[in-house]
Amino acid sequence: MNPIRIGSRGSKLALWQANEVQRLLAEAGHASEIVIFKTTGDKRTDVSLATIGGKGLFIKELEEALDRGEVDIAVHSLKDVPSIIPDQFELVSFLERNDPRDAWIQSGTKSLRELPAGARIGTGSPRRRTQLMQLRGDIEVMELRGNVDTRLGKLRDGQYDGILLASAGLNRLGLASEITSLFPLEEITPAAGQGIVGIEVLASRDELREALAKINHEPSASQARIERGVLQRFGTLLDCYTPVAVHAELRGDSVRCHAFLSNLKGDVAIRVVDEAPRTEADALVTRVHKAMCDKGALALIEPGPA
Repeated sequence: MNPIRIGSRGSKLALWQANEVQRLLAEAGHASEIVIFKTTGDKRTDVSLATIGGKGLFIKELEEALDRGEVDIAVHSLKDVPSIIPDQFELVSFLERNDPRDAWIQSGTKSLRELPAGARIGTGSPRRRTQLMQLRGDIEVMELRGNVDTRLGKLRDGQYDGILLASAGLNRLGLASEITSLFPLEEITPAAGQGIVGIEVLASRDELREALAKINHEPSASQARIERGVLQRFGTLLDCYTPVAVHAELRGDSVRCHAFLSNLKGDVAIRVVDEAPRTEADALVTRVHKAMCDKGALALIEPGPA
């Protein structure tokens, strides 16, 4: 087999992920090379991500490169991958999950609860924004874009009183010392796939499956299937604006699924927690989706601005 061409974005975190895939492939006996793309999502940091197409923008150009045959695999932060992808593509391998929780970063090491009313909190995520508002309805949640270094720099410059970032990205970049604290799963539920690196291929590339199976981490793959499975039950109703979160927490031989969904304003929200043996993952997905709907999820889902 020729060297496997790994498609990646050019950010520090994306390159960490691509290099980790390359390292694991080498350990499995497969040569590879990294091909870097700058996506629309990387170029447009002046506006809200949701207004220009959401996190799918980080994926689209890499999928087009797969389709054109310019790369063999595409490496993604799984939380950025839409729950439903075109039929010609397939997620076939998942790396071991890092800490999935959201990190609270505050220059003075104050907790969210210790900040005064009107404090300015930065996040670019509708999911984080509405869960923050559930915790502190008296704060101002402000838009925050850019790579990890840019976001940390804006906090240091005093543009925000605190910010939220995925702890997995900070850990992988050697920035764990920046973390003030971590939010419990019950307070701010992570995005589906947060902390997992997903590998996407053309569904027709059967010759790549054996190589990629060697670097798949099955417990993380199981979590990914459950979390994305709950979202997929909603079909095309969810979009990049929807404040929704699903996390499958492995607990020995069982799995506990946490789910959150709110309206765009963030003043009405539902939470569901359910648990099942790992062998009954499909039934758990069905139950969590049904419980969300029974609590009014469908009425809370709103289309984003035109």
